[in-house]
Amino acid sequence: MLKKSLVVMSISVAYFAQAQDVSTIRNSIDVYSNTPMIGSSKFNAMAGSNGALGGDATSLMTNPAGLGVAIAGDVSATLFLSNSKNTSSIAGSSVDYKIDKFTLGNAGGVATIQLMTESPWKFINIGANLSTQSIEDYIESPGNTNIKIPKNLVDAGGNAVVGNLSYMGHAYNRYGNQTKFNLGVGANYNNSLYLGASINMHYAEIDQYDSAMLGLNLDGSVNTFDKQYSPFSEKSSGFSATVGVIGKLSNQFRLGAAIETPTWWNIDRVFREYSIGNDGVLYNNYVEDRNFRSPMKATVSGAFVPNKNFAINVDYTLGLTKPKYEVQGAAERELNSFFSDNYKNLSEVKVGAEYRIKAFRLRGGYSYASSPFDAVTINAYSNAGVAGDTNYSNLILGERNTIGAGVGYDFGNFYVDAAYQNVSSKYNNPFLQGSAANGTGYYSGDFDVNTPTSVVSSVKNNRSNFFLTVGWKF
Repeated sequence: MLKKSLVVMSISVAYFAQAQDVSTIRNSIDVYSNTPMIGSSKFNAMAGSNGALGGDATSLMTNPAGLGVAIAGDVSATLFLSNSKNTSSIAGSSVDYKIDKFTLGNAGGVATIQLMTESPWKFINIGANLSTQSIEDYIESPGNTNIKIPKNLVDAGGNAVVGNLSYMGHAYNRYGNQTKFNLGVGANYNNSLYLGASINMHYAEIDQYDSAMLGLNLDGSVNTFDKQYSPFSEKSSGFSATVGVIGKLSNQFRLGAAIETPTWWNIDRVFREYSIGNDGVLYNNYVEDRNFRSPMKATVSGAFVPNKNFAINVDYTLGLTKPKYEVQGAAERELNSFFSDNYKNLSEVKVGAEYRIKAFRLRGGYSYASSPFDAVTINAYSNAGVAGDTNYSNLILGERNTIGAGVGYDFGNFYVDAAYQNVSSKYNNPFLQGSAANGTGYYSGDFDVNTPTSVVSSVKNNRSNFFLTVGWKF
């Protein structure tokens, strides 16, 4: 019989030691170190490349100096439809899962203040931008019965027996949303130098699950096992700031640079801890808070604008620091050690262009982001079920490619834009590993399962994003 108890209390983070919890590592980078980059249709069609162009509220997502480029007020709202597909493969078998989401992805505006003086300062502009996205993700990996985990058990007669648990499937399941709100100011000096700064407020909500299906050969039973400290829920808020500059080398060439501070996150977390009692698996729910600092980022940009009908922009973003948790116990020390040893500073290049034919606009862009981790060697099962040290590139998260395209029409004070993005990535997805000494395995029914060896699936993620923007210039 399964006995469960529920207790809510505040405890030290040291009590929540989970050295290599994959979902925590993934969320630290995929959520807390990567802010939403869902902009207007123009921004998305150009793959987010606008660091030396500016001119509207989406400048706050790359370089706030771009606010100073605006010479007219502007407000817009963007509807966002996303179709995400994960394909997870093991030993020749694959499982597909699709998620469709429709939301208001972006809203923003710029108010221009023309300075009617003899000063070379032409404009002081104020801008605000709200970007939001779903972070729901579901990775279901197929089973492989060649992978067997031995377990010491006692039968109904009190005799010691050894059972084998066959791996029959696994799922990481994440729900939630992420929002970034930017408020900034930009200044225009003599139509040749633009300065800007912004404050950025971040919010995230996450519900995370980690479960495996295992079959016991002794009685033919199949049960679902939950990872220690899961499911867990997090509600988080953070703060960062950005400063930037854009300068015209000539009427055709512009250079830009921006630095965004780390985001300082406060994370309130509720998680489940399992233990083995006389009546089987018991669990308690606990609450804790922890602090996390994302990497500082720098972006350099260049733009070529030969005439009013064509513009091309290139952005390069580099992470300057590594992610880090405030140490309150063993869990944070182990996570920080993993980041220190394996995290590879963010590197992303974005190219975007726009061509105008009277009131008609054509746009396109491409972005490449490198994998956030170096190649990592872990103990993993082969397809034949043999454990051994294996080196993986793109472990947990991988490099990302984004292709954008879009069209627009300017009716004068009113405009309509549409865009499409294809975002693809591949990575190796580890799970099932747990330590009996630390109690970080999987739990179900009457017993726990611990193996020092990971199962690793190969995941392909493909996203098709559609955007529709309506805007008004004043």
